[in-house]
Amino acid sequence: MDQKEASATWFEIPVTDMSRAVTFYEQIFQISMHTMQMGDDLEMALFPRGEHKTGGSLIRNPDFYHPSNTQGPLIYLNANPDLKQVENRVEAAGGKITIHKRQISPEFGYMAVIEDTEGNRVALFSEN
Repeated sequence: MDQKEASATWFEIPVTDMSRAVTFYEQIFQISMHTMQMGDDLEMALFPRGEHKTGGSLIRNPDFYHPSNTQGPLIYLNANPDLKQVENRVEAAGGKITIHKRQISPEFGYMAVIEDTEGNRVALFSEN
């Protein structure tokens, strides 16, 4: 049997206030997000993605998605070339820094953990 690679293809970050969350992520990553209404109680805002890259969104549905800064998966978002640039915008955008930039190892790069405006813990990653 051939060994298959298991890799992430999509992620969803739960939010309670879509407008506030979109503003936060657009500010810290300096991006534009596309917002969509997906039914009566489901909203999404898509992170931009290039060809062959993992996609993801902010998502609001009060019955199914619940922000958490202590439970659930920890998502690492790409903050290359240097996550310190993104980290420096977190507090001004309304978030908190839980773990400041630190080296994972020389071969694996750097990480930090932030709390977004919705109360989610989210990790940042960069090679430098």
